[in-house]
Amino acid sequence: MSELVEFTKAGGIAVVTINNPPVNALSPGVPEGIAEAIEQINDDATVKAAVLIGAGRTFVSGADIKEFDKIRSGEASGTMSFPDLLTQIENCKKPVVMAIHGNALGGGLELAMAGHYRVAATNAQVGQPEVKLGIIPGAHGTQRLPRLAGVAKALAMCVEGKPILALEALKFGIVDRLIEGDLLSGAISFAREIAGRPIPKTRDRTEKLGTPEESATIFAAALETARKKQRGMLAPLAAIDAVEAATKLPFDEGCQLERKLFMECLLSDQSKALIHVFFGEREVAKIPDVPKDTPTIAVNRAAVVGAGTMGGGIAMVFANAGIPVLLKEADQAALDRGMANIQKNYAVSVARGRFTQQFVDERLKLIQPAISYDGFANVDMVIEAVFEGMALKKQIFSELDPVCKPDAILASNTSTLNIDEIAAATSRPEFVIGTHFFSPANVMRLLEIVRGKQTSKQVIATSMQLSKKLGKIGVLVGNCRGFVGNRMFHPYVRESVFLVEEGASVEAVDNALYDFGMAMGPLAVGDLAGLDVGWRIRKEYRHLEKPGIRQAFAGDRLCEMGRFGQKTGAGWYKYDEQRRTTPDPEVEQLVRRWSAEEKISQRNISADEIVDRCVYALVNEGARILEEGFASRAVDIDIIYINGYGFPAYRGGPMWYADTVGLKRVYDRIRQFQEQHGEIWEPAPLLKYLAEEGKTFAEFTRGQGAIAEQPENSANSLFRARVLGRKYL
Repeated sequence: MSELVEFTKAGGIAVVTINNPPVNALSPGVPEGIAEAIEQINDDATVKAAVLIGAGRTFVSGADIKEFDKIRSGEASGTMSFPDLLTQIENCKKPVVMAIHGNALGGGLELAMAGHYRVAATNAQVGQPEVKLGIIPGAHGTQRLPRLAGVAKALAMCVEGKPILALEALKFGIVDRLIEGDLLSGAISFAREIAGRPIPKTRDRTEKLGTPEESATIFAAALETARKKQRGMLAPLAAIDAVEAATKLPFDEGCQLERKLFMECLLSDQSKALIHVFFGEREVAKIPDVPKDTPTIAVNRAAVVGAGTMGGGIAMVFANAGIPVLLKEADQAALDRGMANIQKNYAVSVARGRFTQQFVDERLKLIQPAISYDGFANVDMVIEAVFEGMALKKQIFSELDPVCKPDAILASNTSTLNIDEIAAATSRPEFVIGTHFFSPANVMRLLEIVRGKQTSKQVIATSMQLSKKLGKIGVLVGNCRGFVGNRMFHPYVRESVFLVEEGASVEAVDNALYDFGMAMGPLAVGDLAGLDVGWRIRKEYRHLEKPGIRQAFAGDRLCEMGRFGQKTGAGWYKYDEQRRTTPDPEVEQLVRRWSAEEKISQRNISADEIVDRCVYALVNEGARILEEGFASRAVDIDIIYINGYGFPAYRGGPMWYADTVGLKRVYDRIRQFQEQHGEIWEPAPLLKYLAEEGKTFAEFTRGQGAIAEQPENSANSLFRARVLGRKYL
């Protein structure tokens, strides 16, 4: 018996326990151990039935994702295939009861469905989330689930990837009974109850499959929804095909088609990218020079300065996490507007079923409005979320410094400004950090955490830990203009405006990038955020721009006309009272006239060029950020762009996408743009080096950057020695 699987007996009931902490993944050794236990159950005449259960906090949370690379290469470890194990379980001569607590996800649910019965703890959940990794269930999941839950529910679970709670699983027939109290005792009692009865096999159940004709409308609706909500993704469409096979083919043939579709998905670039994202979201939490055991500050009470769109959203984030928060504004009228917006946002969430009214009422009680700093002496952290201007932010921090307790963290929600300059307005720069929330703060998952020169490791560790409690993905970045996300966003938007000035229509630019997979085109994003926001930032930093370098002008001129986007009813597009978008011929006429005045020739521009110029502008700036040490790893940049800027997750983020295209190809294209458009397209030294060496961004780890002291690897040491020289040694 494998050391990962234990076999015991309770009277005439065999108990098979998977013990592979922390989540009982189906790693090599687990399937073999279960198979051996099934053989023992068959051979032992004293065993009347069996219970299979997980040790620790969960049943089986899925396959070992690291094994997917071995499957791709044909080097999968283990002595038996997982589908073969499931067939062996289903063919067991004694009834097998699967006892589920915690999670039965992916391969865990497939394992459970191969049993003859399923019981579950009341707080358990089950699901087939494989689509989130760009694959589909590959061990009969798309064939057994519709036989248990019906076609519509199976489609929803396999295509959307969302888990369901035990009560819903009982309703749809995925589990047979909920167990109150001790799960193992209840499962053993259930096993004794069904021992001696005919043994039902999931594969033989057909009563919920309906006829192909009856299911046709269900599949058509699922297809339409997937193409709309999971635009560009292959796995949802494959999942629909696989579930449909369950209604049209015998079980074994359906399983064969499922396996074929599974392998096609697994070998796709999309799956590789989504698995990269899965691990990346965990990797970004690791800060090389901030040990896991670094002491943290308990944040039990917080305060937010500024009750505008960002400040109100941030207050909601803290309240949603159960942390009481003071919300301060300069005057009562502004505070009332802020609180009204918070209540409106919560009402929308209730209407959409995201929150219950009881939850909202409890959260609103945690937000205490204020027009003074009274009470700030008792908070553990303050988030400043006022207007994006250095003078005002420094004033706020100078006011906070004497009223807050000495070990309170002072954080700025700035999106571009220098954290060290802000920290200099206090007597505690080691307690100052940037926390760049993304709008709307109560919805967006990303939190850029900006490390200043003197920010303490304790404050960094606290902020990273807090981000998780707040339901955010915290990514530590260095203190440069725009940090990582907005620093890269500037050349991305710059190229989109250049393209319009050179002859592309506004819609052509946005459509090309939308078709690439971006959540919105860059010009539409500008209208949504407010064109005046970028205009104001550009004016503030214009003195830092290199003379003679081409600057985009069309967006600024629209702002000079009062066209700020959706909020004024006109920007790059026109908007009605419901903010519905229509193209505006006037913009095209204006830009053509302005371009003629600037002697910019007009031409037809392909969608491919639009995508290359905008996306490779991101990549080139990302390479500079990486080589300068303002991001620790390429994956940090990828996670920022997927979670904060609408970059398609199935492309893995801009740096992973560039690796997929091939850095030599990306570099050569950027050289073409440099020849056509000048030094603004000079390739980043890191990109040049990696392209010439045949390496990838994923292989590069920054040695001694602004973020952290990191271990050497061959890629970064060679890069510094050959390209950057002694400057970085």
